Amino acid sequence: MEISIDTLISIATLLVGGGGGAFFTWRYQRQKAKAEAMDSEATATEKVQDVYQQLITDVKADRDEQKAYIAELKEDRRHLREDRDELRNRQDKLEEQVRGLQREVARYGRQLECLRPFLCGRQGCRDRVPVTISDEGVVETRRETKEREIIPYGGDAPTNNESE
Repeated sequence: MEISIDTLISIATLLVGGGGGAFFTWRYQRQKAKAEAMDSEATATEKVQDVYQQLITDVKADRDEQKAYIAELKEDRRHLREDRDELRNRQDKLEEQVRGLQREVARYGRQLECLRPFLCGRQGCRDRVPVTISDEGVVETRRETKEREIIPYGGDAPTNNESE
């Protein structure tokens, strides 16, 4: 079984002429399938890229929204601090006014205590009969047990007839 060159040439022509077309068709289909696979891979990559791009856009929008919300909260906090400071200042001023009024009332009370001996229970009286004023504002005339001579304001000493 010797194979001669003629046999080899006839086999090669047979392959090229009849069966060789199948080889080239198979190779063409293989390249076509490879190109379609690359095309579908590129399409899938574009779709993934579009999804990521949309995700990035959504994240940026959400982040911007959160930044705006944080800025609004900071502004509200600043307003609340200003209001708090204003209320503290008003409270301090009111407390100072109350302390001033308390000092003034105490001073007037001391002055009234100094004037108490000069009060008289009878209106228009120059004898200065001692009186007691209760917390409710009731005026009570006090009578002393022993008669004493009170010199009237701006006048002469009274006689026994005038004192009664």
